[in-house]
Amino acid sequence: MRHTLLAVSLTLVLSGCASQYTGDFSENAQLNTGKGVNWQAMPAEADSVTSLTELVSVPGLPALIDEALSGNPGLQQQLISLKTAKAQKSVTNASRLPGVSAGLNGTRQQDSDDSFNASLTVSWEADIWNKLGNQVSAAQWSVAASEAELTSVTNTLVAEVMRGYLEVAYYQQLIDNKQARLTLLKNNQEVILKRYRTGLGALEDLDNARTSSATSEANIAAYKENLAQSLRALAVLLGRTDMSVSDLPVAAAFPDVLLPLTSLPEQDLARRPDLMAAYANIQAQEFSTRVAYKSLLPSISLSAALSDTGTSPSQALFTNPVWQLLGQLTAPLFQGGELRANIDIQELAVENSWWGYQSTLLTAVKEVQDGIGQEKSLASQYQATSVALANAKRSSDTYTKQYRQGLVDILDLLSVYQQTYDLQAQLLQLQFNQLSNRISLGLALGLGVSA
Repeated sequence: MRHTLLAVSLTLVLSGCASQYTGDFSENAQLNTGKGVNWQAMPAEADSVTSLTELVSVPGLPALIDEALSGNPGLQQQLISLKTAKAQKSVTNASRLPGVSAGLNGTRQQDSDDSFNASLTVSWEADIWNKLGNQVSAAQWSVAASEAELTSVTNTLVAEVMRGYLEVAYYQQLIDNKQARLTLLKNNQEVILKRYRTGLGALEDLDNARTSSATSEANIAAYKENLAQSLRALAVLLGRTDMSVSDLPVAAAFPDVLLPLTSLPEQDLARRPDLMAAYANIQAQEFSTRVAYKSLLPSISLSAALSDTGTSPSQALFTNPVWQLLGQLTAPLFQGGELRANIDIQELAVENSWWGYQSTLLTAVKEVQDGIGQEKSLASQYQATSVALANAKRSSDTYTKQYRQGLVDILDLLSVYQQTYDLQAQLLQLQFNQLSNRISLGLALGLGVSA
């Protein structure tokens, strides 16, 4: 008997050693967080900030962000997913604890006394291979992945609200720009008409001026619809059905948006929630793979039961119970290759999650590099366009005086006006792109929402 027990114990130990997962994808992920990347240098005006909400300071914007955090349907769905993952973890953890069940049944037969049976059973599976512990660890990492995904969705939502506000401000200023141009063109129409009546101009001049005015009116109508669409998109982010410009703290000019500092990009990338979620998924899959391996091993379960029988329920409730203790050792012998196939599936899932992490990391590096490059490019474009606009304004003033003196024709004057207002619109577009890019860069660096 002693030799038999020794042989069984040795077999169990060898089986346990042979049924272990030896992958190291999670360790590789810890070492691979963007180190060694040849990062572009940041502009000197970059600021050290710790949250997305520090980038834009506008009265009333924090209230819009709070409204989005409480009313956005997508964010609420992600929150429910997190709660579901936590509930699933509780279910998994319950398998490690003993189970207790009680039963009471009665029988009535003709020409016989009533019979009642009561029982109380306690059962427990000995986690000798830490299989149940691995299941709990997998569930814990799934919760961690869900928490990181919730953070990622939250950060993205806040960034979209901030960009949505900037887009509304952009279209509002663009409409104001076109309205000012239309007012100028209409004033010129009056001047042209007076010159024509005094014999100093041609009728074609008035037609050309009216054509430019009609074109401006068409552009204004298009920009107003763009503004309305931006407001509707922002309303969806906030969980509303509709909103108007009066609901927003829209300023006459763009607010300042800080340029986030990335002096240590590898540290910044390590705090990106999507990378955290990808790493947690690797860990969860690795622990699930360990569970699949340990399904090949024997399992030991223990149960203890108390039972009693009586002619009434009170007599059957353990007045003279009989106890029973049962220990059971089971081992899988043949299941048609199902267990081995499950191991293969889990190992493929781990490898797939690793490549998912790699894809997320490469995307993160690209987003940061693109953000830095865009900042430099947009700053250069903005500076050059500002110089061009200053020159165009001087030309506009000169051509206006020369036209009133009869030195240039109306087409030259309208061309200068067109160039001036187009440059103003282009400058607004560059401002919007630069401010929006700074928000995107902050999101790429892993900046979140301040508590």
